[in-house]
Amino acid sequence: MSAAVVSHRALAITLILSIIPAAHPASANDWPSFRGADRSAVSKETGLMAKWPSDGPPLVWHVQGAGRGYASLAIAGDRIFTLGDGPSSEKDKNEYAICFDRQTGKRLWSKMTGKPWTSGQPSWQSSRSTPTVDGDVVYFLTPYGQLICFDTADGQERWRKGMKEDFEGRKGDSWGYSESVLIDGDHLICTPGGSRETMVALDKKTGSLIWKSSRPGDRGAAHSCVMISDVGGTKVYVQNTASGPIGVRASDGKLLWSHAIDQTPAVIPTPIIKGDLAYFSIGYKRGGILFQQVPTADGGVEVKEIYGLNPKMANKHGGVVLLGNYVYGDTEDSGIPFCAELMTGKIMWKKRGSGRGSAAMAAADGHLYIHFADGTMVLAKASPKKYTEVGSFKVPGSGERPSWSHPVILDGKLYLREQDHILCYDVRAKGPGSPLAHR
Repeated sequence: MSAAVVSHRALAITLILSIIPAAHPASANDWPSFRGADRSAVSKETGLMAKWPSDGPPLVWHVQGAGRGYASLAIAGDRIFTLGDGPSSEKDKNEYAICFDRQTGKRLWSKMTGKPWTSGQPSWQSSRSTPTVDGDVVYFLTPYGQLICFDTADGQERWRKGMKEDFEGRKGDSWGYSESVLIDGDHLICTPGGSRETMVALDKKTGSLIWKSSRPGDRGAAHSCVMISDVGGTKVYVQNTASGPIGVRASDGKLLWSHAIDQTPAVIPTPIIKGDLAYFSIGYKRGGILFQQVPTADGGVEVKEIYGLNPKMANKHGGVVLLGNYVYGDTEDSGIPFCAELMTGKIMWKKRGSGRGSAAMAAADGHLYIHFADGTMVLAKASPKKYTEVGSFKVPGSGERPSWSHPVILDGKLYLREQDHILCYDVRAKGPGSPLAHR
């Protein structure tokens, strides 16, 4: 074969590859799962606006095609992933895993995962689990408990497991699975729920079972996500099920501790971990509860209750964030944000926000980013002294169903999901010479 032919073939291959969208790997600056890389909902972004213009920050792009649902956005590499049913880009009402371009919002691929979730009243229906990205794959969990691993590049399915079919799992309420799975090294950690395989560790490449952890009498999976803690050198997976908090040894799945709660309609917020402390928020008039995890002489871990359930700190599903020594969240789902001292549960303030309904909360650069159920997006100072709003606007596409998707702050941008809509806003602080400085 001549050198010229080889050269031409190499050029042709290069041209072909250049037009195929390649999935760039995730980096430390990504938001690869629910509430970010560390699941705290606290962004590491700095240099952001301290105040928004009256009509909100500048809109970078706005696309449709995310479908009906309450999943938030997982952002990694050059891609955005979410889950929704009946996307405007499809001809049917089935549920789809969907991938968008991070820079432009252009839809790159979509793959049907199954039928839509239609249980319960209409405003509670549809997808709710935020995907988890790990390198060149992304994991989706459907409300029916189908755990699916896709290639990030083109959406090709690698493997699938059923929480109920493969792990005898059960849900602790009637609203479907919504956990975002945890990737820890080579393991995938998730919570099928129930007393037989309450939590499991899987091989992330194949989905095969590595260990299972059983909690006797467990009512079923809640909606929260597994958090990692270190207690005297022992890695502990901390989770909340419908029966209450648990701690599981990461090495072998041994149930180290558990704390029972009275049955509630649902258990939703993800725990907060600070060192050996584990804070849980439970709605429906239960409250916030704080434990210290303590090593035992036999190599185990036990918990000591620092304070019991404080109803003034109850949060249904908007989530809470920890900034310094203070917890911020919505009171139940009332649209009344609160600030409380972590170690004592003392309420520093409660104040009705400019939005209405439940408030999904994240934080960045000394501010709270609050997405109210009526579609109002608020920027407020994160201070234990008082609640001060420094910007708000109504998100386009909101109003038809509750705005329950959690906000993402990344790349100096605010990303929002409003059902079928995804919106990207520029929230970087503008210098005096910027054309947007006096917008």
